[in-house]
Amino acid sequence: MPRIQYNDSDVSLMARMMRAEAIGEGKQGMLYVGNVIVNRAKSDCLDFRNVRNINDVIYQVQGGNYSFEAVQKGNMFYNRARSTEKRLAKKNLDYWRQHPAKYALWYFNPYAPCPDTWYGQPFAGQYKQHCYYEPSPGTCDSVYIGS
Repeated sequence: MPRIQYNDSDVSLMARMMRAEAIGEGKQGMLYVGNVIVNRAKSDCLDFRNVRNINDVIYQVQGGNYSFEAVQKGNMFYNRARSTEKRLAKKNLDYWRQHPAKYALWYFNPYAPCPDTWYGQPFAGQYKQHCYYEPSPGTCDSVYIGS
């Protein structure tokens, strides 16, 4: 059983975002970004109460901007999904979760050392240039379901 329900369009959309956000960090980095995308669709808490599928997650607007910078600024996001990234996206959608993004709902590249918290959320770990953040204990139990 997949982690969330999805269709071919979801796979392509997610694959495009994974590539746009983390191609410089290789397949592993793209899988971590994919973890965050699926975690946001699964969680029903904090900033993600009204996102239930991949399309909702990718095109979510917070504070007047898209949650993922690549939607606004990413030429790579608007290129067709390749089979390599589609396979990675399916892997995330079906089963793959791993530290530091296993329970992460946020990531960013600070172009500096990772801060201990980001908007009050605890640091989970780093992979190459991206810092990953999990929800504070007791604030988002739904992200841990199916672990």
